[in-house]
Amino acid sequence: MTDIREARIVVEGLRKSFRLRPAGGRWFRRAADRTAGEVTAVDGIGFHIEPGEVVGFLGPNGAGKTTTLKLLSGLLHPTAGEVRVGGYRPADRDRDFLRSIAFVMGQRQQLVWDIPIKDSLELNRIVYRVPDGEFRRTRQELVEMLELGPLLGRTARTLSLGQRMRCEIAASLIHCPSLLFLDEPTLGLDISMQRRIRTFVREHNRRRGTTVLLTSHYMGDIAELCDRALVIHEGGLVYDGGLDALRARIAPFKRISVKLRGGAAELGSLGTVVSQSSEEAEIRVESTAAPDAVARLLAIDQVYDFQVMDPSLEDVIGQFFTEGLSR
Repeated sequence: MTDIREARIVVEGLRKSFRLRPAGGRWFRRAADRTAGEVTAVDGIGFHIEPGEVVGFLGPNGAGKTTTLKLLSGLLHPTAGEVRVGGYRPADRDRDFLRSIAFVMGQRQQLVWDIPIKDSLELNRIVYRVPDGEFRRTRQELVEMLELGPLLGRTARTLSLGQRMRCEIAASLIHCPSLLFLDEPTLGLDISMQRRIRTFVREHNRRRGTTVLLTSHYMGDIAELCDRALVIHEGGLVYDGGLDALRARIAPFKRISVKLRGGAAELGSLGTVVSQSSEEAEIRVESTAAPDAVARLLAIDQVYDFQVMDPSLEDVIGQFFTEGLSR
């Protein structure tokens, strides 16, 4: 198995295109051939991920995120470019490489539907040839961290979505992979369960040093777990860096939440009024103009409290998708 210290991802000029197949049978082939062609899902991207990093992979639906993860895990072969994961070429599907990774996709079933969870874990032990002692230690750690004790005797069929996702993660990690791909792991979960999954991923990374590449539409996942983000758009990598730098690059503004008394106040001259009522308002101002806006707020009689905040990551990504970001 690949040593954890070697779980480094190197991607250079990665490209993946799909040939569009004509729709219909033989009768319609001639007409359909006129619309056949090629679509590029991943277009020459490159990045490096060091061992132990937890990196967020962001982009709208259809941007190429899942295709990239499949290329990194060997489920797809690249059209062009180079991929190395822990020293291996994923497309070769080397046995040691496959034992060094795990791929968890939200709401995708890998547990056996009609056997107890403990037996699904045992089955994965056999598949990955995990020694008994190591298996018992790892299973105990995962059971404790994911609070799976009451679920081990139940079948996957009887579990809620949140319970099943915790069990899916445990099954994926029973062989102690050095690299974990998480594709929408909190999709469809309630806020409490999202928080539990995030807490586990953060703690597992701290304990094991597992390298994690995470895609999610929930900005809370990225903000709480990742210090670095990759942003992909229309198959191309448009950003690779820290979350704070991403906020500064895309959304260089501050949000000011204002509490009012005695009716509405005139706030339009301070910046962009996002919302306002007789009791509260929210203003968006350029970061450089925030000190002046604060000084002027102090002079408004109706204002009795306010809070200056950085834009949320969701605001930042939303602005990117709306306005775009030059490459």
